[in-house]
Amino acid sequence: MDVQQRILALRKQLDTYAYEYYVLDQPSVPDAEYDQAYQELLKLEDTYPQYRDPNSITQRVGGVVLDAFTKVTHKQQMLSLSNAFNLEDLQAFDERVRSIVPKVSYVVELKMDGLAISLHYHDGRFVQAVTRGDGFVGEDVTNNVRTIASIPMHIERMGDVEVRGEVFMPKKSFAELNAQREKNGEDVFANPRNAAAGSIRQLDSKIAASRKLDAFLYYYEDALGAGIQTHEEALETMEQLHIKVNPLRRVCNSMDEVWSFIQEMSEQRNDLPYEIDGMVIKVNELTAWEQLGTTVKAPRYAIAYKFPAEEVVTKLLDIVLTVGRTGRITPNAVLAPVRVAGTSVSAAQLHNEDMIKEKDIRIQDDVVVRKAGDIIPEVVRPLLDRRNGTQARYVFPKECPVCGSALVRLSDEAAHYCINQDCPARVVESIIHFASRDAMDIDTLGDKKVEFFHKEGLLNTIEDIYHLKDHKETILQMEGFKERSYQKLIDAIEASKQNPLEDLVYGLGIRQVGKKAAKVLAKHFLTMEKLMAASEEELVAIKDIGDITAQSIVAFFREPKNVELIDHLRGFGLRMDSEEEIIQESMFTGKTVVLTGSLQQMTRNEAKELLESLGANVSGSVSKKTDLVIYGEAAGSKLTKAQSLGVATMDEATFLQEVKTS
Repeated sequence: MDVQQRILALRKQLDTYAYEYYVLDQPSVPDAEYDQAYQELLKLEDTYPQYRDPNSITQRVGGVVLDAFTKVTHKQQMLSLSNAFNLEDLQAFDERVRSIVPKVSYVVELKMDGLAISLHYHDGRFVQAVTRGDGFVGEDVTNNVRTIASIPMHIERMGDVEVRGEVFMPKKSFAELNAQREKNGEDVFANPRNAAAGSIRQLDSKIAASRKLDAFLYYYEDALGAGIQTHEEALETMEQLHIKVNPLRRVCNSMDEVWSFIQEMSEQRNDLPYEIDGMVIKVNELTAWEQLGTTVKAPRYAIAYKFPAEEVVTKLLDIVLTVGRTGRITPNAVLAPVRVAGTSVSAAQLHNEDMIKEKDIRIQDDVVVRKAGDIIPEVVRPLLDRRNGTQARYVFPKECPVCGSALVRLSDEAAHYCINQDCPARVVESIIHFASRDAMDIDTLGDKKVEFFHKEGLLNTIEDIYHLKDHKETILQMEGFKERSYQKLIDAIEASKQNPLEDLVYGLGIRQVGKKAAKVLAKHFLTMEKLMAASEEELVAIKDIGDITAQSIVAFFREPKNVELIDHLRGFGLRMDSEEEIIQESMFTGKTVVLTGSLQQMTRNEAKELLESLGANVSGSVSKKTDLVIYGEAAGSKLTKAQSLGVATMDEATFLQEVKTS
């Protein structure tokens, strides 16, 4: 096949993909496969300009406009964005920008995976909503957008106001919708983006209302004409008008800062209640937008960073259960080994029975797999069109796969539990947790060694850890152990006895008590005895300890076996107290403080630790209860909100001076 034929074939293939994605809302391939074909076509057209075509998908913005709604011509074209796939692409963008406007800052925002929308207000009233369509002509979806509760029908601003953003479907709404569709015998949506697009295009607004859509707005049309100088100021103005803007954004002064925020959000991506497919970087100064201008299809003052495409297809061979230290049962997919983001993946957590049902995952399915947060493998969805009748629905067992005890599912939880305290799997996992780095930090007693000692009959309870020194001869006869390695193990076990109370509290594995809660409890009660005697009322009164956590703590210490365990650990010489934290009295003592903006003399975490040592409670959000906001460079909406509420503010230089005199 010659170059011209390859270009024509790619265009035809990508047109089919675009129709399936944008019109039918039923993509047939993962994003990675689409991106690969698109980049190949783009490269060929750049290399052989004689074969360029204005009708090529690379020259168009958006997809085909559906005929079901009234068409509306946009006053200003709704542009697409050029893509960046790595740091080098972003640095090249930065160089292009600074070659024209040397001094700029950037606003970095989340790139929502939804449907682009334009909202129009006249004299404070919502009058119209239009989809992007092909960028020039969109669809009037006003009635459907009216059903989205987060979009205001009135704003405090006269004249004509247009704001643009993204309509999306939250993960929870998506799960509920697909569960209901499956119950009704309907085809499920492949992802929240398709579900949002399908919902906003419903002719019956009642259907759209039932889908529980949401929206974030991120662009104020003609902000300069409204006297606004920066994009961040435009976003803050929209917030003041009660227009929903995503608070997860940052003003950055360099591409290094931009990249740092991208990495930070990439790690949090899968914990968000909605899907994002990248980050958007925009020049902050609006006058620079006019200087930089646009190409035919994209602005030169903004670029979209796309998260690495890491979706691959493999076969789900089986589903097996594992038992955690609390007895929680976790189903896991056994996969035909496949390479994802540089490593071989052969298993992925399925979390619980509900997830398997909601995604309609079946044994022998071909499934799309990716790495959540670039680390944890997950099954995204089954490929329904590849089923051939050999796939089997998974029936969740009623008995523990390890000890055979009946499994229990609590009314307020999605997980099943083995409630047999002596279940061998629970024993091993509880010992592994107790010895882990965040708990008692017995670094020579890792997972494999715990499993080995358990199999040999030396570790059946947490107490047995401190009896290992009594089995020296037996251990030295085991494969892989010599005098030196044995002594290193025993020394680490003995050293753990001096760990502070918070490590022991976390190591006990009390449900709902993580590392942070363990530290809070140890700091508050100072001794194990006082913690064990605490009532639910006393516990709930502590900041960061909620009702469920309090109930779990009280229930744990009511259990005779747990009290006996602590008595034994005390007998072994483990530390049962914590040193009282000495708070240096200062002007910050007892005050609720919020940090915002870029600090120059220290990191945000260093400032937080310093404030806490001075007796302050550091919060992440500004409210009427906030006593002080300390701000650095490029402080945004938090500083604005503090000023509007009359909250005291302090710049970084003044803060450091106050610290010196404290």
